[in-house]
Parts: sequence; C-alpha cells; structure tokens
Amino acid sequence: MAIIEIKNGEIADGRFQMGAPVDFSLCEGEQIAIYGPNGAGKTRLVEIITGRYRLKPSGSICFDFSGSEHKYVSDNVKYITFRDSYGIADDGYYYQQRWNQAEIDPEFTPTTEAVLRSYLEGNTLLGPKEPDQAKVAKMEELVDAFHLRDSLGKYVISLSSGELRKLQLIKLLITAPKVLIIDNPFLGLDIATRLQLSELLAQLAAEGLSVILVVSRRSEIPSFITHVVEVQDMVVGPKVPFKGEEGPEDVLKFNNVSIRYGERTILKDLNWRVRKGEHWILTGENGCGKSTLLSLVCADNPQSYACDIELFGRKRGSGESIWDIKKNIGYVSPEMHRAYTKDMPTELIVASGMYDRAGLYFRPSDEAMGVAMKWMERLGIGHLEGRSFTQLSSGEQRMCLLARAFVKEPPLLILDEPMHGLDDIQKEMVRSFLDSYFAEHPSATLIMVTHYLDEMPDCIDHHLILAKH
Repeated sequence: MAIIEIKNGEIADGRFQMGAPVDFSLCEGEQIAIYGPNGAGKTRLVEIITGRYRLKPSGSICFDFSGSEHKYVSDNVKYITFRDSYGIADDGYYYQQRWNQAEIDPEFTPTTEAVLRSYLEGNTLLGPKEPDQAKVAKMEELVDAFHLRDSLGKYVISLSSGELRKLQLIKLLITAPKVLIIDNPFLGLDIATRLQLSELLAQLAAEGLSVILVVSRRSEIPSFITHVVEVQDMVVGPKVPFKGEEGPEDVLKFNNVSIRYGERTILKDLNWRVRKGEHWILTGENGCGKSTLLSLVCADNPQSYACDIELFGRKRGSGESIWDIKKNIGYVSPEMHRAYTKDMPTELIVASGMYDRAGLYFRPSDEAMGVAMKWMERLGIGHLEGRSFTQLSSGEQRMCLLARAFVKEPPLLILDEPMHGLDDIQKEMVRSFLDSYFAEHPSATLIMVTHYLDEMPDCIDHHLILAKH
C-alpha cells in the first residue's frame, strides 16, 4: 500500500520545473534515502512530496494515512532541514549572542525544557491547554534517547548545533507523524550522536514510522534504509532496494582476539565487526594496541594466524597467501613510512601499490604509470614526478604513500595516522579528499587511526575506542 504516490508529477510553475516528470512512491514498511550531489534536485523533490508546489493536471499526488490519528497531510508528514537545527531564533537574535550569556534576559529567553513544554501545551484562544500525557511520556522517552536530559535547563540560544538538532527532532517526533523527512540528518552531529540518531530512527521505523532521509553521499545512508532514490541533474531516478544492492556482508571480524607479549596484554577478548561501506575511526592512548590491531588485519603480525579473524568472509589461516590478503587492502602507517628508504622516482613508489610491493625494480606499463600519475595529481603531488623519494620532505613522502594506498582503489583502506607530519593545508586537503573518495566509492571500507579528532573526515560513521590493559 502506497502512503505517498506521485505519478507524472510536473510543477505547474515553469520556473521550478524538474528535468523530467516525477514518479515516486513511499509504501508501507519502506524507509527511503534520497541521495545525490548538491544542487541535483533533492530538496525540490521533497518540496513536491510535501505539497509546496501545485502540479499540472496531467500528474497526480495521492496520500493514504490509514490508521493515523491525524487528518491533514501537514500533520502526517513532517519535514526538517539542516537550517532548522540552528535554533529557534527571533528578530532579536544576532551572530555572537550564544557567547554573550550576560546579555540573556531570563524572562524572554526560553530554556530547552520550556520550549518542549510549550510545544506540548500549544496555544489556544483560552491559553495553554493541558498537555496530552501520552505525548509527555513520549517527550521524556525521546529526551533520554537523545541524551538531552542534562541540557533541559540550558537556554536554547546557548545550545550547540548538535543539541539544537536533537531538540528539533524531538519536537517533531512528539506529534507522532506518519512520515518523517530529514534533510542532511547527520550533518553537525558527532560520532556518538550520529550513531544514536541512526539507532533511534531504526527503532522508530520498526515501530511504524516511515522515514525519508535526504543525503548528499551514499555512504551516509544507514543500514535500516530499505530503498534508495538517486537524483541527478534535476531528474528523479527509480526507487531501488538498498540492502539488495549494498549487502551487509562482513569485511572484517575479530572473535575474542587477545594478544600478549610476555606478561603484557595488548588486546584482550576483542570482538569487532566491520561491514562493507563502513568508515571506522580508532582512538585510544599510546600503547593501547591500535597499531597491533591493524597489523593483525594486514597479517603483518605472526600472531594473526593464531587468532580467530575473518577477512572478507575468509577465516585467517585457511590457506590464503599473504598476497591474497594484501591485494584487497590499501595501507599506510608510520611503520611503513619508516621502512621506505627506496631511492627511486616518486611515481614508481606510488605505482608499487598496484603490485603490493615495497618498491618496483621494473618499469610498469604506460597504463599503470598513468593510473599512478592520476592519483598523484588528485592528491596535489603531481609536481613530484621524477623526484627521488628519499629527497622529499617527510610531508611529501607521506602524501606519496597515501597515493600509493589508493592507487588500486581497494575495497579496504587502512590509514594509520595518515596525516602525520602534514601541515594544516595538507591536512584539510586530505580530509576533503577522503570525504569525496568514499562518496564516490560507497562500498569501500575505511579503518583510520588518529590521535587528533580534528583530522577525522566527515564520512566517519563508527568509532572504536581501545583501552590500555
């Protein structure tokens, strides 16, 4: 049964036409992600769905909200955009107000709790009405689910963008809509909050809420989504199954993995699962086992064959060679950097990544060299062609090894402190590169180690914190 169905939809006002008539449907039990680059027409599609534009008579839009407590489309379909997360500002708001706490007038500046209570009570000619106790209970549940309890006493103007996003979502969810549309749902949220939001939306979807997420990168689509609709150049593509395309297959599994050196325990009973298309950040204090963990994945550590590890569905030690393992991995690390003392042209170092060799003592094909140069250019080091690797600066060498990791476009990228030794401009360039790469390669998986969270690209969606034993 279709909750929302658009057939041959064309906006009557020619100034706002899409590139082709729109066909779109949201059926009972479906959770949809609309994705595409900036300016592709995603927001225009949502505006058609929410009834902002009148359609030509040749097209139609139908709604079926059977079983809903609400009568009107506006009550059953709720839409929140990224700009909504920046607060509930009145005409007196100004840019620095959040940081000028002394100028806040408590009489006229609401707290988070006051905003939610006011929303529950509503406004009538007779004044505030008694809040519905079911909605009060729902609000309390959502406040706890979003970990917003400690922020209830804060003035709304002083909330962070992430806290404001949570507040706006709670306000909408209190009303029990049939369909919730969120534009850029995870933008501005930290890792933990992104995971909380994704898990909460999955729970709400299981309880009957239909969710439509609008994202710019396919890598942002959470696993509870059932279908995707791609929008390109103002043309809405067909709705296709998401799980059927991407698949939740495991890239890596650690089953109670422990590593000891003498009396010292590095890793203890670690269970860890990484699926295709996920982007992990690994953090923890020095000596907690981050590099040891990565050496197990890459089979550089002899103990990896004594551990219960699966890589790409194959159990470690089941007869695969070291080259079978490394062919699917692009890798860069401080240890690799220190070991690279090859006095050879930079482009050969980059090209060696296609052969999983530390260096090349033969001339690759012109095609292979062309690929190597493409990645050097993309990472801004094309001008290093012909330069000896040993004569480069440490930062230039690290960029070269980073290009080497990506040159074969492997399904798994393991980047151990990839920005170590880079200046601020290079770090920002690498962050931007990582975001664009994984947007272009939605099935590629990332495991990244860093001691500095400001180096973390926006595409990161999972976080493993290792403790020192």
